Amino acid sequence: MSKSYHGSCLCGTVRFSVDGFSEQAANCYCSMCRKFHGAAFGTLVAVEGLVWLSGKDALKEYVAPNGTTRTFCCQCGSSLGFRVKGEPLEQIELAISAFDVDIPVTIDAQIYTDHKANWCELPSNIPAFSAGREE
Repeated sequence: MSKSYHGSCLCGTVRFSVDGFSEQAANCYCSMCRKFHGAAFGTLVAVEGLVWLSGKDALKEYVAPNGTTRTFCCQCGSSLGFRVKGEPLEQIELAISAFDVDIPVTIDAQIYTDHKANWCELPSNIPAFSAGREE
C-alpha cells in the first residue's frame, strides 16, 4: 500500500493528499514568491497523485503579469501553490509549508538569488542560481 502525505491551508477549509514528490525542490527568492508567501523565499514542490480532499471550491487564483498562477485559500489567504503560464490546476506545485506531516523532500537548489532581500543570507550548503536552474 502506498503512503500518502496530507496538507491543508491555515483554516483547514482546503485539504489535500499526494502520493509522491519530485526529486527537485528549490527555495525561490524572486520578489513574487517572497510577496506571495510573506517570507524570505517560497519553496514549492511538484507532486504526484494529488487529490483535493475538501475545499477545492475555496481555491482562488492570482495570475501575475508574467502569466504564472498563484493559488490560495479564499477563506484564510494561505499560499498553496504555483503554476507556470498556461498549466492546468493538475500541474500545480504545492507550497512545501502547506503539508501537515513530514515529507521526504530535500531542498537541492536556491533559485533567483539575484532577487533576494538584502537582509536574507543564503545557506552555503545548497547550490545557488542567479535565475532558474537552467542558467
